[in-house]
Amino acid sequence: MSLGMHPLWLAGFRPFFALACLAGLALPPLWVLLHLGLIESPSLARAPLLWHGHEMFFGFGWAVLGGFLLTATKNWVGIRGYHGPQLACLAAAWVVERAGMWFGGAWPPALFEISNKLFLVGIVAMLLWTLIRYRHQDSYRDNYFFLLILPAFLVAKQLMLDGEHFRDGATMATGLFRVAFLVMLERTLSQFMKGVFQVEILRHAALDKTIKLLGLVLVAAPWLPPSVAALLALLLAALLTGRLVFWHPRLALRRLDIGIMYLGYAGIVLQLLLEALAVLAPPAWVGAVSMHVFGLGVMGLIIPAMLIRIAKGHTGRKVVFDGGDKAVLWLMIAAFLLRVLAPQLDGGDYSLWLALAATGWLLGFGVLALRLTPLLLAPRIDGKEH
Repeated sequence: MSLGMHPLWLAGFRPFFALACLAGLALPPLWVLLHLGLIESPSLARAPLLWHGHEMFFGFGWAVLGGFLLTATKNWVGIRGYHGPQLACLAAAWVVERAGMWFGGAWPPALFEISNKLFLVGIVAMLLWTLIRYRHQDSYRDNYFFLLILPAFLVAKQLMLDGEHFRDGATMATGLFRVAFLVMLERTLSQFMKGVFQVEILRHAALDKTIKLLGLVLVAAPWLPPSVAALLALLLAALLTGRLVFWHPRLALRRLDIGIMYLGYAGIVLQLLLEALAVLAPPAWVGAVSMHVFGLGVMGLIIPAMLIRIAKGHTGRKVVFDGGDKAVLWLMIAAFLLRVLAPQLDGGDYSLWLALAATGWLLGFGVLALRLTPLLLAPRIDGKEH
């Protein structure tokens, strides 16, 4: 069977969701082992904390976002999309970047720079080409938000690799992923609530656009006056909360597979409130908690449900969350509580909570990898090609 015909290379979600599962199960435990001094990696391209932040956004996060957008954009504009050797090269570039971040401290600087830019530059260029070339047949009028945020990821990545600007880059990357989640949640939750509960959630064009524009402005939060950034974060949190009231949250929480998306939405609100609190009345702990609320309470809750739904639906299977799928979601909820809430209640056992949360990710994404990889490697069961 030729490379282009193997099921793994038929659509973008297949290789990149498999890689996302591997990243999700491996990266947090590796960070904990580094942090606790149980292993050493003298060849890390950056200091351990910088490596950890970069890899969670641009290793794990971009495996998910890349797989999602490679698949979604082709459907939005009605084309075949990237497949075959193009996908294989992108996946190889992602793997090379992970190797470079782990071993690149011993590499020539030029080789490290190439390894570190190849994947993101390539996939951003490919996605932009799809959205721009076929813009006249795009089924979503607000996809211009992706045209704006995709190139900005390159800037955030470079800032995170620069030790002096790591915090600015991490804040920018958080803002960019936040915009992507806001766009996605509007579209998907409207469909889920109508399909499952036969209810319409509030969608008002002016409100939705204002929310996404505020999210876009907050991408530049590191360069705004701190008080202005804090007030904008409070305003966005208030608008999101007000809209959520009309999105039938009590109904949604009856179903774990949909309710966890609502918890992720609430995580965005909480993270915005913590960002504002860090400026307006800063306790010492709020900065790190804010970042982990987003990492575990937004990405960590929304992404596993997203992987399950897309992997099943796009391989021709009925999208039903069985006991194993629900167990994964509960593991991710537990990991969030162990990493974010438990240390605030019992800071003396911080290392224990850190290790338990990482174990939650290891188990959750380990189960996902075992359950989803066979689906991603096999042809669709409904006879369609991709």
